[in-house]
Amino acid sequence: MTRPLVGAGIDRVDGKKKVTGGATYAAEVQVANVAHAVIVGSTVGRGRIKAIETRAAAAAPGVLAIVTHHNAPRLPHVAEKQTPNDRVVQGLQDDVVLYHDQPIAVVVADTLERAQHAAALVTAEYDAVTAVADVEADLAAAFVAETSRGPAQITRGDVTAGLTAAKTRIDVTYTTPVETHNPMEPHATIAVWHGADHLTLYDSTQAIFNVRRRLSFMLGLAPENVRVINHFVGGGFGGKGAPWSHVLLAAIAAQASGRAVKLVITRPQMQSLVGHRPKTVQRLELGVDARGQLTAIRHDVVSETSRYDQFIESATGVTRMLYTCPNVATVQRLVRIDVPTPTFTRAPGESTGTFALESALDELAYAAGIDPLELRRRNHADRDPETGKPWSSKSLLECYRRAAEAIDWPRRPAQVRTIRDGRWRIGLGVATTTRPSSQLPASARARMLPDGRAIVAAGTQDIGTGTYTIMTQIAGDALALPIGDVRFDLGDTAFPEAPPSVGSFTAASTGPAVHNACVALRRKLIERAVRDPASPLHGLGAEAIDADDGALVARADRKRRDGYAAIVTRSGLPEISVELRTEASQDRDAYSVHGFGAVFARVRVDEDLGEVRIDRLVGAFAAGRILNPKTARSQLIGGMVWGIGQALHEHSVRDAGTARMVTRDLADYHVPVHADVPDLEIILVPEDDPHVNELGAKGLGELSTPGVAAAIANAVYHATGIRVRDLPITPDKLLQP
Repeated sequence: MTRPLVGAGIDRVDGKKKVTGGATYAAEVQVANVAHAVIVGSTVGRGRIKAIETRAAAAAPGVLAIVTHHNAPRLPHVAEKQTPNDRVVQGLQDDVVLYHDQPIAVVVADTLERAQHAAALVTAEYDAVTAVADVEADLAAAFVAETSRGPAQITRGDVTAGLTAAKTRIDVTYTTPVETHNPMEPHATIAVWHGADHLTLYDSTQAIFNVRRRLSFMLGLAPENVRVINHFVGGGFGGKGAPWSHVLLAAIAAQASGRAVKLVITRPQMQSLVGHRPKTVQRLELGVDARGQLTAIRHDVVSETSRYDQFIESATGVTRMLYTCPNVATVQRLVRIDVPTPTFTRAPGESTGTFALESALDELAYAAGIDPLELRRRNHADRDPETGKPWSSKSLLECYRRAAEAIDWPRRPAQVRTIRDGRWRIGLGVATTTRPSSQLPASARARMLPDGRAIVAAGTQDIGTGTYTIMTQIAGDALALPIGDVRFDLGDTAFPEAPPSVGSFTAASTGPAVHNACVALRRKLIERAVRDPASPLHGLGAEAIDADDGALVARADRKRRDGYAAIVTRSGLPEISVELRTEASQDRDAYSVHGFGAVFARVRVDEDLGEVRIDRLVGAFAAGRILNPKTARSQLIGGMVWGIGQALHEHSVRDAGTARMVTRDLADYHVPVHADVPDLEIILVPEDDPHVNELGAKGLGELSTPGVAAAIANAVYHATGIRVRDLPITPDKLLQP
């Protein structure tokens, strides 16, 4: 047998295309006779449009159409959600302004420059009212709302009694700011109508079937009449998981102009039209007994949502399951303010909730006189405390051990402000990270061509995570073909349906579907060969059909590809294909399935300037079977870098009076650069999990982000003795008065 492809650190099969410009992103698709659309946004944060003036714009050169609420098609389902994860979009249906920069018109012209010029000529008058821009401005209006990810308010045991019984307790509040998606590729859509009722969309999305479902619903089309194509995504981070207003507006603009229309969201519009991570205010009360056992946890989270839709940053989920504690109470509350609807952002809920929980646990450790790592070990949960189920696998203690050893945690002094190097204070911090692992139903199709090569397809997406590569590896192993003889296709609703590429479950959902389709194809080929009098397999019996390793096919020829080619050729068919739907593993129901990890940070803090520098960041992660360690490391590094941004840089700022986003480009919205990412080490902890799916894979794209901000904040405290509870950690917060 050849060496397995799955588990090997194979280079990305699409890598050459990406570095040579051969990868075509949504806005780069060549479409005949394409026009360009530009969105005009409101200049107030709340109110109504009194009048909108478009005559100057309509007279501008090259203008093909201008759509406003006066002439947009009536679409009665625009404000309806089909699932809780859908977003209510704005389709120019009325004169109501719900947030600053809301679309109030879309201008179509024959060139982008002419469309931009005409859009600048559109003006509006408003009846404006005062907008509320910040959740803390209206905390008294907070309400408990149900969440799509579980109940918003949960109590286990008696928290008041548990806190009363504690030897040491703390009561602290943490805040995390608004964060905005800033992928390299902005959101973009090309809309092409074929007659009155068939639509093709080239859309930058993490969920092609979500786009098809939503657009067909809002436009009143049959789903099969909407085709969505998206072969490469230049980053999504959750913001491309649901279609936003611009997708609908592109389709409307294409109808109005009678042309194919390209609409690319500008960088400033990225801050307002496509979601964000909401601000949170989190109060935590924790108690611990004399042995270092948690006696109670209370976690109260308030986050923002829009006035016209609802999104909950589920920041309390980690609190209920990460540590053994008999008394736990969590609640999620919302405040409606005059902003666009927030949405999922990398490791949604876990990122914000883990910062608060892991920072509070660090505070509790110092208050109780217990090493922060030891406190976590003493409260390690051997079963899921929330459900009582056993873990499908859990290697967290090994993650602690290996990462602590790598950063030399045992030599860390217990006292703060102990280590220094000239004017630099040095500190070490630790935090735990976890993410649930989900599996959704998925379908895939596998075809064997007459020349013995295979084409496998599924309607999934590659958002930069390496999906093309790992699916090719899975297919190659299942068919016992070399990687060069397998092609994997994705990004088209003409392919079998697969889930969105969100939540770190692409590998765990689409991967098993690809595996099962290829295994079924292999068995179909064997069955044909067994019946073929000219085949070396003829007459071998049913055991040949059930051979899992496909070794019998090799007897048809020395080369597997040639053996398959012989079977296909003698069958008289141009190709042989199998399409299968794979449901979630039934075994999963009996277990709690999570990935786990530990993050350790060493920081330097300039005592005079308050500057924080990451000296070293070590993460150890266990997430079931690693399908490709090279792409896995890339994803884990990306998640840790995102965590550095959360800790030190990212912070969207709104004007308090107008609710206008002030940080409107990458010059104002700071993210980590190479100089911010020094010695970063990834440790992959081997883990065998037979319960999660056929591949044993949990998914890890978001596992390395939660915990990083807390580990850095905890290291800053160890270095300086200053506890920063409000992200990001900026110099002003570290300068003593």
